[in-house]
Amino acid sequence: MRWRLVCLLALLLASAGRLIAGNVPSSKAIPPKSWSVRWQPTRLVNGTPVIFSVTPPARLASLSGTWLSHEIFFSSDAAASKAWYGIAGVSLETPPGSYALTLKGTTAQGKELVFQRTVSVKAAKYPSVHVSVAKKFTEPSPEQLKQISEDKAVKEELFSRVTQEREWSGDFRAPVEARISDIFGTRRVFNGKVQSMHQGLDYAVPAGTPVAALNRGTVLLARPLYFEGNCVVLDHGQGLLTLYLHMSEIKVKEGEQVERGQQLGLSGGTGRATGPHLHVAVRWQSVYLDPATLLRLKLP
Repeated sequence: MRWRLVCLLALLLASAGRLIAGNVPSSKAIPPKSWSVRWQPTRLVNGTPVIFSVTPPARLASLSGTWLSHEIFFSSDAAASKAWYGIAGVSLETPPGSYALTLKGTTAQGKELVFQRTVSVKAAKYPSVHVSVAKKFTEPSPEQLKQISEDKAVKEELFSRVTQEREWSGDFRAPVEARISDIFGTRRVFNGKVQSMHQGLDYAVPAGTPVAALNRGTVLLARPLYFEGNCVVLDHGQGLLTLYLHMSEIKVKEGEQVERGQQLGLSGGTGRATGPHLHVAVRWQSVYLDPATLLRLKLP
């Protein structure tokens, strides 16, 4: 009798063990969530802006990144999606290769998450042109050199400021509707002597054409400069600036907040210009980027 009770108890314990084991989920049944990292444009070359879209494996309170020795500032529309977005760029001097993108996130509970992946950069080909300008722009006088030096100090001080918070919203739009007369990255030789890189996009517009802001931002600079002529610089946040050069008239003030499409001034031919046109430049953390690529990106 005692032997039968022992056997029955053993069977009951074995059955209970199987039931408990059946309720424990297998580690393979529910795979852990992973990071999703995407970017536009999908093919990156030297001189291109890029928007990174990151979906982390858990909800984050903050996210930052480093790439090409620059910090990337991310923002999230938490109500709409779990994705985080950050603007970055590849300088003209960046050689082709694969570069590590490092992401660091912090959850609301204070847990730190780290992820890294490589992003490839290809080589771009840019044309060369010869341009004739007034002699004062290639051989400035002592008085003009003084003004150039003062302008340089102003630009260095303003460009050293980095606003982490994102001001831009949605796609960047062209400042005017006109033919593009010169592209980004063109190597220029002025008067057969002075060489420089064209670090923007030229629009063939007559003087007096209204110039609109590419996106929402704050007016960082609105004043005449020696080479740039009447110039406006907008800070869009996340280290991104847009510059509008050679204008005949400025219609905004420094410190003013503007919306995408708002008029900044009128086009002209002031500064080092061969004639009336609008020069637009994009600058990200000391790096000049191709405005045409920025205008093609589909942004949140």
